[in-house]
Parts: sequence; C-alpha cells; structure tokens
Amino acid sequence: MSAQAPDPWVAGATAVDVSLASRASCDAIAGRQARRLADLLASAKLHSPLFRRVLKGRGTDHLRLEDLPVTRKRELMGCFDDWVADPRLRLDALRRFVADPRRIADPFLGRYVVWESSGSTGEPGIFVQDAKAMAVYDALEGLRRPALRPLQRLYDPWGLMDRIAFVGATGGHFASSVSIERLRRLQSTLSDRLHSISFLQPVQGMVAELNELAPTVIATYPSAAVLLAEERISGRLQASPGEIWTGGEELSPAKREFVQQAFGCPVANSYGASEFLAMGSECERGNMHLNGDWVILEPVDASGRPVGRGEIGATTLLTNLANHVQPLIRYDLGDRVTFQSASCGCGSCLPVIEVQGRSEDTLHLGRAGKGSVSVLPLALTTVLEDRAGLFDFQIVQEGPCRLLLRTGMCGTQAELALQRARRVLGEFLESQGAVGVHVHCRSGEPGRAGRSGKVLRVVLAPP
Repeated sequence: MSAQAPDPWVAGATAVDVSLASRASCDAIAGRQARRLADLLASAKLHSPLFRRVLKGRGTDHLRLEDLPVTRKRELMGCFDDWVADPRLRLDALRRFVADPRRIADPFLGRYVVWESSGSTGEPGIFVQDAKAMAVYDALEGLRRPALRPLQRLYDPWGLMDRIAFVGATGGHFASSVSIERLRRLQSTLSDRLHSISFLQPVQGMVAELNELAPTVIATYPSAAVLLAEERISGRLQASPGEIWTGGEELSPAKREFVQQAFGCPVANSYGASEFLAMGSECERGNMHLNGDWVILEPVDASGRPVGRGEIGATTLLTNLANHVQPLIRYDLGDRVTFQSASCGCGSCLPVIEVQGRSEDTLHLGRAGKGSVSVLPLALTTVLEDRAGLFDFQIVQEGPCRLLLRTGMCGTQAELALQRARRVLGEFLESQGAVGVHVHCRSGEPGRAGRSGKVLRVVLAPP
C-alpha cells in the first residue's frame, strides 16, 4: 500500500511559514505559539472527550498552560479511546496494526500515520498523526537542518545526489522507520537513495552493508555512531560519508569529536521524540534551537513548579501544537531540559536549549583471548521489548560474560516475564556471536536513573 500523499497546499503553506519563522522576531514567534495554543485547546475541548472534561467551564483563548493538569503516558494510554479526537481511532485496532511489520508506513483508516514509542518509562505508547502534523514535521526536518556542506547544498539544494543510510531498528513501527518508509513511498526518486540498515544484526553485517552502499550521509544514534567510528578507525568500515546525523540519545562533546575525527566529516545532532518528531535542531554554531513556534516545553521541578532560565528541572512538560487528533498538552516527557538565557549569535530567535538525554553503554562481551563482541544498548532494548514484551527492566554488565537483568515488577508475572526475557536475550546474544554469556535475573529491584532522570536501561556495573 502506498503512503498517503500530502496535500500540496497544506505542505506548501506550512513550509513557507516554517521558513519565515526561522528568522522571525521573538515577538512573531511568541505570537505564532499563542495562536496555535489557543487553536489546540479549542480543538481538544470540542473533539476529545477527555479534554472536554478537563477544559469544561474554561475559555481557551487566554487560558494559561500552568493552570492545566500534567498528563502522563500511562494515564493517557489507559483512556486512549477518550483521549483521541477521532472516535474511529480505537486502541485495540491500532495495537493490531502496529503488531504487523508488513504495514509499516501504511495509512491507518486511509489517512493517519501511526508509530509506537519504546517503553522506556515502563509503558509503550502509540501516536497518531494527521496530514497537518506530518506537514509540520516534514517542514521542520527539511528546512531547519544545518547546512553541514554549504557548497554541496549550493549546487544540490534538494540533496538529489545524496545516498542516505539510516542505522537503527528497522522491523517495528517506530517513528524513524515509519518516517523513512513513508518518504520512500512518497518520493520515487528516494527509493534507491534512502536505505535502512538494522542494528539488530552483528556489527560485521552493518559494516558490510555500509561498505556496499557507500552512503554520503549516515543517520543513526550517538552510541551507534561511536561504534561505527571504532570500525572506521580499525579499517573494517571503509564507507566515507560527507556528514553524519545523530539523535535519540545524548551526544557528548567527546563523542562528537571522536566520530568527527574518525570519519573526517561534520556531525549534526537533533532533538526529537515519538511525541514530537522534530523538537529541535542545531544551528551552524552548534547550539540546539527549540522549534518553539510549534512545540512548548516547560522544565519543572519535582513538585511541578516551573524553573527559571539557566536552571535544569526534574522533568519537562511537552505541548504539541501541531497534532490535534491526539492532543498532547502538558505531557510529562521525562527529559531534563535547560533554556539558555543568552541569545544565539546565529541570529535566530528560536530558544536555545540544552538536553540531558539518555546516555547508555555499549556492551563488550566475550572471554579473554577470544575477542569481544560489541552490542548496542538500543539493540538490546528493542529485542526485549519486541520479542519478550518486557518494558520495565535494566541490564547491567557485571563482567565480560555476565549480565544482570532486573525489573521493578514483583510476583509470579514478573518471574515469568524474566524467564521469557532471559531466553530471548540469550538467543539474541548468541546470534551476535556473544556465546556463553550468563544472564541472571532479579525482580522487585528498579534500575538506577542517570543524569537525564530516566532509568538507564543498559549500563556497566560501577567499579
């Protein structure tokens, strides 16, 4: 099935607005945000049974966000059919839809783009986007990405000569895989230039595919970029991209420098989530700018009170101004975000933010003298979620061939889930070449959180 083609008028008007707002004044950006918030609240009150109750008796034109309750994934997923603004959207049907990998990027009900999130907070989510929301994401992704190769952009502004390789999870309805497959279907010229490479295969398989493809752009996660950089330094990876795009995890200055030195090309990081695909992108000065004309972020402390500029909160609340079909209003995102008080020298009035995202460890498994096998943290979490159905867990590497798998769950169901997960994890590690790894399990033991405030799901044991 082909992807639903975007409305050219909607897509064109949105692209023009995004382009103009990129250099708009602070007042103009604030005006856009205020109008879109009023529109979102009015639409939610009219079409979402959940928010009709929340907003009952309240006018929406001048309503302050801080006067509304915080919403959380677990609660919203628990009342999904009341949450969404289209009564034809039903959670049971959507779960059947995302369970079928053959339907990745198919339009649900002929009109909606659907993807699922990981269960990093213990609860997987399903997110539905209409054509207007997708037009916003497309425009933000396409028009606010920094020009890493200015001369290349000058004579090839649409990237028609690029070969792009995405290295990540390719078999599920995740935002990245759905977005890539959707683009391939919408633009026939991209079908031979946009490729997905699974990071669930052994490293040598990824390397072989990249060497054969010889991409000009690699898009992946920071942990995978570091692993590929190590392969590049060793001489096994010969692909020589002109730029690398990363996102989904924290990219430290040290990791960025290591990847740039290994490949001899610039690295650009972006900030996004399943709840809003394109929250921020870097400018030419390397600062992360929030797309504040389309998304509102509120850093708050542990009691839900707002923190000032330059201060980091305990969590961040997200309001998606683009998606009216599944209203996300003061949604607890779980990330820790700091708004910088100083303006950026690039000239953009879009806010500058710093994000403490997830930063997990790549595991190196194997016995002394027999070589080690590198396993990406996101590959491990994907396997446990998709194949074992376990979402509340932490993997701790305690030795070269010893892992601890623990969960905060208790009781018989927890023990059964851990038994299933241990079997699935062992099979996956053997497929990677990590043979003889002992996995022991403990229930009723929540994992430790990292600097981001989220539980680190794959870590090395402290020395």
